[in-house]
Amino acid sequence: MKKRTNKILLGVMTLVVAAALSACGGGKGSETSAESKNSSETTTTETGAETIGAIQKGGEVTVGIAQDLDSLDPHKMVYAGTKEVLFNVFEGLVKPDQNGDLVPAVASEYKVSEDAKVYTFTLRDGITFHDGSAVTAEDVKYSIERYAEIQGESSAFSIMESVDIVDEKTVEVHLSEGNSEFLANLTLAVLPKSNEANFETQPIGTGPFKFVSFTPGQSFVVEANEGYWNPELPYLDKVTFKIVADADTALTELQAGTLDVYQYMTEDQASTLTSGFNIVQGSINYVQGLFLNNNFEPFQDVRVRQAINYAVDKDMINEFLFSGKSHIIGTNMIPAFKKYYNEETEIYYTRDVEKAKALLAEAGYENGFDLVITVPNNYAPHESTAQIIVENLKEVGINATINLIEFSTWVDDAYNGRNYQATVVAVDGTLSPSSWLAKNLSTASNNFTNFNNADFDEAYKSALASIDDAEKVELYKKCQMILAEDAASVYIQDPANLVALNEKLDGYVFYPCAAQDMSLVYFK
Repeated sequence: MKKRTNKILLGVMTLVVAAALSACGGGKGSETSAESKNSSETTTTETGAETIGAIQKGGEVTVGIAQDLDSLDPHKMVYAGTKEVLFNVFEGLVKPDQNGDLVPAVASEYKVSEDAKVYTFTLRDGITFHDGSAVTAEDVKYSIERYAEIQGESSAFSIMESVDIVDEKTVEVHLSEGNSEFLANLTLAVLPKSNEANFETQPIGTGPFKFVSFTPGQSFVVEANEGYWNPELPYLDKVTFKIVADADTALTELQAGTLDVYQYMTEDQASTLTSGFNIVQGSINYVQGLFLNNNFEPFQDVRVRQAINYAVDKDMINEFLFSGKSHIIGTNMIPAFKKYYNEETEIYYTRDVEKAKALLAEAGYENGFDLVITVPNNYAPHESTAQIIVENLKEVGINATINLIEFSTWVDDAYNGRNYQATVVAVDGTLSPSSWLAKNLSTASNNFTNFNNADFDEAYKSALASIDDAEKVELYKKCQMILAEDAASVYIQDPANLVALNEKLDGYVFYPCAAQDMSLVYFK
């Protein structure tokens, strides 16, 4: 068996996230890490606050978030915004760090067999849940099996044969076939089986913060976990995640001093904060796009989908919303997956109004057609993006209108019900490159665009089954090119993430997945 220890890259995967964030102009928060700030020297300030090296421990902050949490059960949460918040409360056997590495968390070390069929984990000495109870191998087995059952047979866990307890500190996960990316799935939260009846009301995890209260539509409050396995974290005593759905209201609260942190801002919004805040810049690491329902009659014709791709002005969207700071993309994967990302898709379509008109005429839509673009209200730039697209499409004869709806309604109707024509939204994935592409499989339960391409299905399944890295890279790039050639949707950008951070704070970092890690944030 080949041993993987701390700071080992996910399977055969190489994420050059740090470089990607730097290329986006990442601010000082994106460079801060616990390792660079920790020190063994401890002092006490006049106010009694404990200071570790240059960092003063203690204090409370309020973080504005744009949407309510959909579930306090981490095995059932769907919203990326919920994942960002609960990242502070729950951990898996491994967890991601800001560089895209999967590092030991509940486990202190792990091994992966050469055929990538057996994953072996050693539990961390003395690790406990928030209620003080010990984390056991039984809890780990229970958590993995529960999560697999909830995710269903169409998920990555369909190849999991068993979870075996070797001894009180060792757990093995056996797969029916090799999968060098499976480790990313084991970031799933380890939960105490004894708390099963209270997962939705009294969440208990192993993370740096523990649950205090949740008021739907208002706030989610956590406090420092004094028994955290890393004794130097967190730095803050308490964090309140305040739900502020309206961006204008959030700006008012920032200016009034009732919010300390607010992310996903546009350039215009950030420019209004002239004092009291630093704007920390990174990448959202989401795929924002105009997603097309391939079952909508005009979009059943690939020429119409291609015409839409030629009509949309991605550069205009990027310049208008983010002053050109976003990364223009052409596929359903983020550039942070540098090795697997197919850069050629970025230039497959360049804006060409005449070509778009010719393709529409060839498909029998020379007079255009009516189109409704459904937009969820959880991220202000989506509506602005849709407004620009409406004007772009008008130039090629398509009469598009915007249907702005609550995010929960969008999830029910568009994502789950697939009842829409086109939608502007951002989609995410995990640290497994396959997760970004899986939603385009014709048989995938989350294939909300109804994309159906046999060549894509074959290439994807071959890539997932391969344990040869070079072959996997080639096949994933082929999958991305198929999405471009077949114009599955209009992939626009990995948006810049502009975060307002109280000037008294530091330590804010960006992750290549849904995470807003408050354990590293501290008062300067």
